Amino acid sequence: MVPERLDIKPTKRSPRVLFEPGRLSVMGRSIIENPSVFYEPALRWISGMADTWMANTKIELCFEYVNTGSIKWLYLLLRRLAEISEFACNGSITWYYERGDYDMCELGYILKSLVECPFQIVEINEMNEENYENLLAREI
Repeated sequence: MVPERLDIKPTKRSPRVLFEPGRLSVMGRSIIENPSVFYEPALRWISGMADTWMANTKIELCFEYVNTGSIKWLYLLLRRLAEISEFACNGSITWYYERGDYDMCELGYILKSLVECPFQIVEINEMNEENYENLLAREI
């Protein structure tokens, strides 16, 4: 049994993770030395919720920087989501990147090519705590 909500606070090296019914958000920096330890609870949460998945779940990914190991785990999370038929049919992913950060924009397009579900890539002015909080404060 998984909790209804997964909330992992950010650090200087790890992102904010907020998973709740209808919304999964990962925001900040992901420059973790051992990303498997960090992202494993998120993968378990997704797998645990697979049987009771809510339609129209929104995934929000918003990063300043992501290291190679974290990219692999993001892909694993997205692949697990894509395996959930309810999400694949009714979910959506939004990848936010900072204006002028062409590497993060390109990473969004790479991830988009690897999953089959609605996937939008959105440019924002600046990556910062205020923008993360504004995204989280929006109604889902």
